[in-house]
Amino acid sequence: MQQPIVNPQPVKKFALFELGFRPFFLFASLFSIIATSIWMAAYTFGVSLPISSYTSPIAWHGHEMVFGYTIAIIAGFLLTAVKNWTGVQTIKGWPLASLVLIWILARTFPLLGLPLLFEWAALLDLLFLLGLILAVLYPIVKVKQWRQLVIVSILVLVFAADLLYYLGVLHIVDQGISWGLFSGVYLIMALIFILTRRVMPFFIERGVGYQVQLKNWSFIDASSLLFLAALWIVDVFLKQALLTALFSLVLVVLHGTRLWGWYTKGIWNKPLLWVLFLGYSMFVLGFALKAINFFNLYPTSIPLHAFTYGGIGLMTLGMISRISLGHTGRNINEPPKALTWVFLTLFVGAITRVIMPILLPSAYLHIIGLAQVLWIIAFSIFLYHYLMIFIRPRADGQAG
Repeated sequence: MQQPIVNPQPVKKFALFELGFRPFFLFASLFSIIATSIWMAAYTFGVSLPISSYTSPIAWHGHEMVFGYTIAIIAGFLLTAVKNWTGVQTIKGWPLASLVLIWILARTFPLLGLPLLFEWAALLDLLFLLGLILAVLYPIVKVKQWRQLVIVSILVLVFAADLLYYLGVLHIVDQGISWGLFSGVYLIMALIFILTRRVMPFFIERGVGYQVQLKNWSFIDASSLLFLAALWIVDVFLKQALLTALFSLVLVVLHGTRLWGWYTKGIWNKPLLWVLFLGYSMFVLGFALKAINFFNLYPTSIPLHAFTYGGIGLMTLGMISRISLGHTGRNINEPPKALTWVFLTLFVGAITRVIMPILLPSAYLHIIGLAQVLWIIAFSIFLYHYLMIFIRPRADGQAG
């Protein structure tokens, strides 16, 4: 008589810490709602925040959305992707939970209003980044996938940017806050462009439902990163307005060409595809707005939020929506129907934040408030539909 096959490692009912994407996507999304609500209370309604004793609310907002929300999403992505790239198990269980806890404490301590706790938050935030770097580096070194070290190198630069920010807050480096925050944005954009180049054409070719071969150009892959690095230096450190505009214009052409090569009309039938296309388009718009603003036509926050709210916001939400389905054994071709409204809400929020202040500058405060509300609504609906996906085991019964 044939014996039944027994799984030697039964799948846990509580799977939150079984793979990196689960806790980081969950807590990053939740934190983005909390942080945006706090920022709305401070900026739109004038509520005093306890953080004002050591840094400005706007600096806190920028830091937490860049080094809090976005880096947590990147952490979840990399701790999942590196396992696929290398075949080596990335951290899970207590090591993963510990890394998540460090990230949570670094987000929480600054809100308690005590200078000593802020210093602890700074140490924990840097410790989190160091732990992430080591967690990503170990599998790569173990299997000698040296080409992946470019990812690790950018993470090291993100660590340096975060350190610059804290040195600025502590009045050790005069322009540390500005250098750290804007460097963080450019470095995250570089990571997104590298990772998107690897996965977005793959997602489109296999997701539209018909045979298509997208166009890619190696010279764009290399030159777009070189010009982005040049833009980072001349914009953040050298303050060269003309070079900033020229390099931005070149990046409009390069990324616009790349996006044209990835276009096929079938994406508009798939929310998990068109959200990525719109997100990437917001980066192109951001470069265009940055080039045009050589003439000082609008606040510098306009192109910045095309990059952050529009590009980073839509790309991260689109990516985590797809990855969370695929890596929990669910059908990526049948995502929750609510995602269409989630993505549309965030896209309208991005347009509201970026375009409307140019058209109606007199209503600036109300426009910002509306954009904040739309972000909160989009991520709240997303979490409502994905919370149990993050917590429960894979639908196919496999580990992970």
